[in-house]
Amino acid sequence: MMPQEKNAALLEISHLKKYYPIRSGLLQRKEEYVKAVDDVSLSVHRGETLGLVGESGCGKSTLGRAVLRLTEPTAGSVRLDGEEIASLSEKQLRRYRQKMQIIFQDPYASLNPRMTVGDIVGEPLAIFEGMKGGALRERVLSLLEKVGMDAQSYARYPHEFSGGQRQRICIARALSVSPKLVVCDEPVSALDVSVRAQVLNLMRSLQRELGLAYLFISHDLSVVRHISDRVAVMYLGEIVEIAGRDALYDHPAHPYTLALLSAIPIPDPQVHRERIVLSGDVPSPAHPPEGCRFHPRCPMARPECARERPKLQCVEEGHYVACHRRLEA
Repeated sequence: MMPQEKNAALLEISHLKKYYPIRSGLLQRKEEYVKAVDDVSLSVHRGETLGLVGESGCGKSTLGRAVLRLTEPTAGSVRLDGEEIASLSEKQLRRYRQKMQIIFQDPYASLNPRMTVGDIVGEPLAIFEGMKGGALRERVLSLLEKVGMDAQSYARYPHEFSGGQRQRICIARALSVSPKLVVCDEPVSALDVSVRAQVLNLMRSLQRELGLAYLFISHDLSVVRHISDRVAVMYLGEIVEIAGRDALYDHPAHPYTLALLSAIPIPDPQVHRERIVLSGDVPSPAHPPEGCRFHPRCPMARPECARERPKLQCVEEGHYVACHRRLEA
């Protein structure tokens, strides 16, 4: 686990695991487990954005949902504002729901098509704060204005809006209970490219205004660079590198990070970047490789990579990497 300043982090994740059982046979016995998240430790500080990147299926979204207890962790610790929430009962957890919210990837699927925008944004306020009547309407209209929606949106339904507008509604709903932490699960990947920058800039503006902390999950490294303060790279359920945004993009230390960054398109036909093409497929999380999980695809693998599982170690201030090659360099 990375060293952390005492009481400095809003969210502290320690040795978090989420395993899904694979059942087979007539009696549906548990034969093995899919290790979606395997011994992850991270922290998110107040007012910062931690970007979480990796290939599809690496466990990013599962980690975000486990942090919020939308899916129950198998093991590990999740502390919010210094208090352990991973082991709270549903009744005890309820009071923490106001402090942590989520923005989902698909803004249409995450909005109830039978409810008006006013009802959607106002529902959390009615549940958690007991607001109703004119006070509730005024608060909802204020939230809609804050995310760039007009008052006419109040009585309309989700299908009447564009993708970008729906995501603004989702943001207003997430902010309605004044959270401290927002998990953003690929919030712009379903939007048109022309709309993404508008939504990202809105999120940054709201973060500065409200002091929010974001756990920003994405597979788009260009988007992550635009919005993040620090970036964590995830591979097959593990964190393999974490660093400040500029340090990670300018001086990546893990071979997997190098390969991901080499795939970012450069909008200049005169500039060429050497592409690192990884061999083979991503191994099954039900049968992860021994030692370093990346070693079967790593062009820089050494014999010890197949034997020993590397731990996150500090290579420079604020920069951690799990790689035998880097640590021995």
